[in-house]
Order: sequence, then C-alpha cells, then structure tokens
Amino acid sequence: MTGRVALGIDGTRTIQEGRARDGCGREGNDACLQCNLGDLAFCHGLPEGELRGLMSIQGCVRTTPQDTLFNEGDRATYLYSPLSGAVKIYKLMADGRRQITGFFFRGDLFGFSPNGLHGYTAEAVTAGSLCRFPAAKMELLYPDSPVLAREVLRRSMIKLAHFHEHTLLLGRKSAPEKLASFLLTLSQRAVERGDSASPVLIPMGRSDVADYLGLTIETVSRTLTKFKASGLLELPNPSTVALRDPAALRRIADGGI
Repeated sequence: MTGRVALGIDGTRTIQEGRARDGCGREGNDACLQCNLGDLAFCHGLPEGELRGLMSIQGCVRTTPQDTLFNEGDRATYLYSPLSGAVKIYKLMADGRRQITGFFFRGDLFGFSPNGLHGYTAEAVTAGSLCRFPAAKMELLYPDSPVLAREVLRRSMIKLAHFHEHTLLLGRKSAPEKLASFLLTLSQRAVERGDSASPVLIPMGRSDVADYLGLTIETVSRTLTKFKASGLLELPNPSTVALRDPAALRRIADGGI
C-alpha cells in the first residue's frame, strides 16, 4: 500500500499513515537491500539478527516539497531517516511567527519524543524519500537488539547536542556570527555525509534560513552580500554557496572579528 497525502486543516500536505514506497519503488526490506547510504545509515554494522528484525518493520515514504510528515501535537508514531532530500522541523508561536529548530539530511534520524507527542512540525524542504520505523515496534526490538538500542540512543544524543548549539547561536551571536556558523555547520555536515566541503548545497530558501537563525530575510541577504563582497564566499546560484575563506568565516563565527 502506498502512502497517501491529504490536506491538513491549515492547508498543508500531510503524509498519511500506511506502508509507502521509497524512491526505488521497492517496499520494506527490499528497500533496505537497495539502500546506498553505507555507513551513514544508523543501521549500518548491525548484527545480522538485529538487522533482520529492523528490516521486518521498516517502511518508506516519498515526499515532495512542503509535504508535512507530522504536526506539532501529533502522536509520535514513527522515527524517520532520510535516504535523500532534506526536512525541516519548526514550532509556530501564538502570533504566527515560526522558529525552525533543525534541518535533517541523508542518514539523520529524527522523530524522537519523550512523552509520545511531537513537540514540533516536520516538513519536507525538497523532494526525497525516507525510511520510516514504527516507534512502538522499535522499542520491542531493543531488549534483543542491544547494538540497535545503543545506536538509536547515540543518534538522539547527537540531536540534543545540535539543539544546544542552536540555543547558543540564537541567544548570543550577532547576525554575521550566526550566518557564518550556519554555513560552516552545513559544510561540516556535508563532509560527514561524504560530500564536498565546498560548494555547499543550501536546499532551503532564505526565509527558512532566516527563521532558523532568528533573523529577517533582509538581514540574511544583506549579510551574504557583505560576505561575498569581502571575498569570503561566492554565490553561483541561490541554492549553492562556495566557501572561499573558511578560516575567516570561522573567526567570524567564533566572534573573533
């Protein structure tokens, strides 16, 4: 059964529950066998028995831009790991303002909830496909899958560390420091995925960058222009940034200049 997409009460496209296909058109454990994430995959290196158990509950969903995987307040039914594309998570304030709290790319793992309800909304930034694991069934695997349990815990700690860094970025850094930190973090995460450190792909729009950094779109655009004029970077197109002087960007990010 393929996944369904419906319009939510706010007009967003919401992926409905159900077993869905990945980008290869293969379901379930066949998708695992076709996975090209290598050691990026959180299931990489699992003992054979643990991998079989995980494959037995694995499903996939495909997304188009602006598809909503889940909304704030929804039951935390699944964990997700992107095979391709990018996903953002955000919270809406009472006055309609939006704070993006994270972006997820190939091999990341998200969807954790301490109380069974999502505290944020997850929306696709680009077209892509994601592995999807029922959270309740995952928990049933843990007693007999200690390697899997440790890896899921490790991934949840990585996510928590990213949130702590984001809190520092929002609360204590100037606009240039924020943007320099953001670009360097994207570059570092690209390297961790086996991609080039530069140019850096920025699949999210300027409004998403602004809502992540706690800035206005105008400030993001103006700061990028200043960085370009200073020879720190080039902008080949709206979704790509070539870092020409990472060391100088690091000094800015650290408040050195």
